[in-house]
Parts: sequence; structure tokens; C-alpha cells
Amino acid sequence: MLKTRVGLVVSDKMSKTRVVAVERAFRHPRYERVIKRTTRFKAHDEQNEAHVGDRVLIVETRPLSKDKRWRIKEILERAS
Repeated sequence: MLKTRVGLVVSDKMSKTRVVAVERAFRHPRYERVIKRTTRFKAHDEQNEAHVGDRVLIVETRPLSKDKRWRIKEILERAS
């Protein structure tokens, strides 16, 4: 089963690579407060289609470079 995440493209300055910010919310084990954490993934975008502000679906893949282990599968929503 492949891991998938939905996130927001925060950088498109590199060629064929996008930085995707994925936000998750969880409850603190002791204080019971809901905490938001953001993780930034480098994702492969072969046709340079995704741009800053787009909501995208990324899937885990084999290592493509030192930091890239994700691929953009589809663009869910374009930036307005």
C-alpha cells in the first residue's frame, strides 16, 4: 500500500521539483490540546505543472534524489 498525502505547494523554484507542505493535527498526549504540525516534502513534478498555492496529492516512491521520495500524482485544486 502506497502512502499518500494531500498538501499545498509552497515552492516551485526548482526544475521538476515542488515543495509540498502537509499539515496534520493531533491531540497532545498529556495536555489534550490539539496541535498542528507542518511537514515539507520535496515532490517530483515531471511536467512542471503544479505552482505555488495548488492543492496536490502526493504518493511515496523510490528515492529520486537526496531529498526527493514523493511524486505529485494529481493536482486537486488550482490556486486562484
